[in-house]
Amino acid sequence: MLHLQHMLLLQHIVMKKKLPDLNLSRRERQMMDILYQRGRATAAEVHELLPDPPSYSAVRAKLSVLEEKGHIRHEAQAARYIYAPVVARDRAKESALRHLISTFFDNSAEQAMTALLELKPGKFSRERLDSLSRLIEAKKQGDRS
Repeated sequence: MLHLQHMLLLQHIVMKKKLPDLNLSRRERQMMDILYQRGRATAAEVHELLPDPPSYSAVRAKLSVLEEKGHIRHEAQAARYIYAPVVARDRAKESALRHLISTFFDNSAEQAMTALLELKPGKFSRERLDSLSRLIEAKKQGDRS
C-alpha cells in the first residue's frame, strides 16, 4: 500500500492531479474488481456484473465518485462512457499483495506462502508444485550469487 501511495504522490506532483482517496467502500471495491478483471467497461456492463446491483443510476453515480477519487478515468465512445482503472492491474496487484502481507503476515512472504499452501481446498497439482519448487530453487541460486 505504501508503494501505491508513493506512486500516487509522484503522479500528483508530476501531473498536478488530485490524489486518489485510498479508502473504498465495499461497493466501490466490487466495481474496481470488475474493471480490473475486464480492463475496461461501460456503466451498463458494471451494473450487470455487480452482485445484488443497485439501480443503474446509482452505479453511474458511484463510477463518478471513483473517478473523482482518482481511481478510474473514462473516455467517451459514441453516446456512452468507457471506464478503466488509472493504475495498471499488475501495479495494483503488487500493491494489494504487499498490503496483504504487511497487514496479515507481519511483512513475511514466507508466512503468506505457507498460509497459501495450507489453504483448503488449495490443492495443487503435482505439476504446479514442481513448478513452484523450481521457482524456489532458482531464487535460492540467485541469492548465492
